[in-house]
Amino acid sequence: MATSIQLRQLKKAYGDVQVIHGVDLTIEPGDFTVFVGPSGCGKSTLLRMIAGLEPITGGDLLIDGQRMNEVPAAKRGIAMVFQSYALYPHMSVYQNLAFGLETAKMPKAEIEKRVQRAAEILKIEPLLKRKPKQLSGGQRQRVAIGRAIVREPKIFLFDEPLSNLDAELRVAMRVEIAKLHNDLGNTMIYVTHDQVEAMTMADKIVVLRAGVIEQAGAPLDLYNNPRNLFVAGFIGSPKMNFLTATGEGDTVRTANAALPLGRSATGAATLGIRPEHITLVEGTGAKFADLRVDLVENLGGQTVVYATTTDGQPLTVVLEGQRQVDIGSTVAAYVDPAKAQVFNAEGLAIR
Repeated sequence: MATSIQLRQLKKAYGDVQVIHGVDLTIEPGDFTVFVGPSGCGKSTLLRMIAGLEPITGGDLLIDGQRMNEVPAAKRGIAMVFQSYALYPHMSVYQNLAFGLETAKMPKAEIEKRVQRAAEILKIEPLLKRKPKQLSGGQRQRVAIGRAIVREPKIFLFDEPLSNLDAELRVAMRVEIAKLHNDLGNTMIYVTHDQVEAMTMADKIVVLRAGVIEQAGAPLDLYNNPRNLFVAGFIGSPKMNFLTATGEGDTVRTANAALPLGRSATGAATLGIRPEHITLVEGTGAKFADLRVDLVENLGGQTVVYATTTDGQPLTVVLEGQRQVDIGSTVAAYVDPAKAQVFNAEGLAIR
């Protein structure tokens, strides 16, 4: 049976400096939840509070309905995987996996059973006799995850576990961790600053800024319906375009055009349009800007156009396929108004 986690007005302060400001969050049993946000937003601190590695200043942490604030880390039923593999270099992979269980005086037969099961899950059976120095970065990270699996915890916590890997390995390990979640069904919390990792792995994304949750929800909910400019700019790659605009009733006016909205906006506003929602083909939507093309990246499956509006605002366009767009040319940009986002002067989305 998977485990639920509840944070009720959870706070953390170092002296007079408040770093987590009364966080409320429910993580359902078996969810893969990702904490994401810029450096210093409090995501790792929040994870360490759940793990029992940081004392809680205020509020309540509940695991399966039981208050855990003062319960020692070892008794919370949690296993944590860190950014650093921290493997014992003089031990074999098998010994690294078994060490924590041996320290806990577990019977030898049970240790062997758990190590073999973890090795099968992670496909590292051929590596059990090797030392860490004989392993690649991805293999070492598998062993670090294996050390968590053998403990058979109720909850897995991952603190930026892929940061030390190169780009290709990161993608491969991302898939491995997602498969691991599907196979085990445990509740997992994963911390990253990489929103692509968050979008591809999470059941629920929690976007943090300065110790506050800006928005929490399913990845596509945050992508399609960001509640403010910060979330809109953080979720999605390349990031959403923001243009200075003015709300005029049911339209929003940019320097070049008036875009029909179907919802009311008045006064200073920001028009948000994702790069992949823009087209340069007339008649495929409403015109909202004239652009000067500054740079074109041909990626094979996509063409990325970096441009500037006539009033000097940068704008990125992602076009499917291989497209011929000339640097220095002037083109018109179109968008389906239903896919545009509008934010008021305070940065909140206008629905």
